[in-house]
Amino acid sequence: MKLFVLLCSFVLCAYAGVRLLDGDWVMVALWFVGAAVVHDLVLLPLYAAADRVLVKGAGRGRRRGWVNYVRVPAALSGLLLLVWFPLISGRVSERYAGVAGLSADGYAVRWLVVTAVLFGGSAVVFAVRGGRGRPSADGA
Repeated sequence: MKLFVLLCSFVLCAYAGVRLLDGDWVMVALWFVGAAVVHDLVLLPLYAAADRVLVKGAGRGRRRGWVNYVRVPAALSGLLLLVWFPLISGRVSERYAGVAGLSADGYAVRWLVVTAVLFGGSAVVFAVRGGRGRPSADGA
């Protein structure tokens, strides 16, 4: 059964690849290579340095526990920005509307709302977990 599902996923990927490369395959290949180079040479050092600053600012010991409550929503928000950047920036709104038949308006606002919800939810989880970890006033 697992082999069948794996085979079906390969067939689906092959179909998607053929459809993707059917049009302007040179630009698609250039985009993939460019995306890998930009990620590895520009983005990775930037967010590694930002994480290093965050960890050094947190100090040592129990005070460092809040770092992951910033890392996770920042990573998810960054991933959403990376995937939806053309629509968030508004650079392809006319082309998107022509192809999809939908308006590209509001993507930046939606991304900001999702980012705020991610950080707000992370802060709530941090507060709830931090409240349970503290000893009570009566020593019990």
